Amino acid sequence: MNQQLSAKAANFQDFLSSRGIEEKVVELSESTRTAAEAAAAIGCEVEEIAKSIVFYVKDTLRPILVIASGTNRVDEKKLKKLVGGKLKRADADFVREVTGFVIGGVPPAGHIEPLQTFMDLDLLQFSQVWAAAGSPYAVFPIKPQVLLELCTAEAVDIKVN
Repeated sequence: MNQQLSAKAANFQDFLSSRGIEEKVVELSESTRTAAEAAAAIGCEVEEIAKSIVFYVKDTLRPILVIASGTNRVDEKKLKKLVGGKLKRADADFVREVTGFVIGGVPPAGHIEPLQTFMDLDLLQFSQVWAAAGSPYAVFPIKPQVLLELCTAEAVDIKVN
């Protein structure tokens, strides 16, 4: 674990602190870019990783964020019904433009613009989950209910069954 946080991770820590969240961002020497890498680096189960996936509504380019359990795939048909439009998974440039972060380091909140957010119901079964914190090496622990409130997310069944 690095003692000093990178600029993006430090900014995200400031964001958490400004929201009254006491959990601390940690930056690891191993990559946390994917859910499997993050779980291995942290020492938790892949299911306990809260991965941030950005989509957008094709007609309007409205960004949509899904926070999914690390092992789950997002059912785009379910998501389409929730947002009422055709969807496309965002590319790296779009993700950076709307969130301010690179893929693999996108936190669940603290983006450039507010995103309509849906959270995987499966995350609520854990006492703590881990999410990206601004860089592909930075993560933070959080209680799922606190994460739901932080992101003003709607908890939904969003996984492929």
